Amino acid sequence: MRIKKIPSFNLQEMLIVLAILGILLLIALPNFMPLISKTKAQEAQIQLKYISNLQRQFQYLHSKYSADFNEINYEAPRTVLENGSANYRYEVTEASVNTYKVRATAVVDFDGDGIYNVWEIDNEGNPKQIIKD
Repeated sequence: MRIKKIPSFNLQEMLIVLAILGILLLIALPNFMPLISKTKAQEAQIQLKYISNLQRQFQYLHSKYSADFNEINYEAPRTVLENGSANYRYEVTEASVNTYKVRATAVVDFDGDGIYNVWEIDNEGNPKQIIKD
């Protein structure tokens, strides 16, 4: 009885392929960093628009904007630093009868340059990037 050999790759060939893929990934990764930062910034924009809607509803009912998330029934998501999934911390920086301003500050440096992304929204309802990561 003869055992038939099955063609396959050996361990050395597989390691060489993995090393080449790793090198290609390291070369390509810096090109994808702006795209990754832009994608993660979507989280801040969506949450800020949601907070803006809640502020507008609160203003219709109470004729003023609120400086307290509990008053507008907003529970901020837990950040990655708190074992959550959010990359931004949210805070009301200004609230009065006619205006409000809410800030989203990144808790993660997306591209490793030491600059943290910051977004703001005001009573006009348009998120604006204050500090670009």
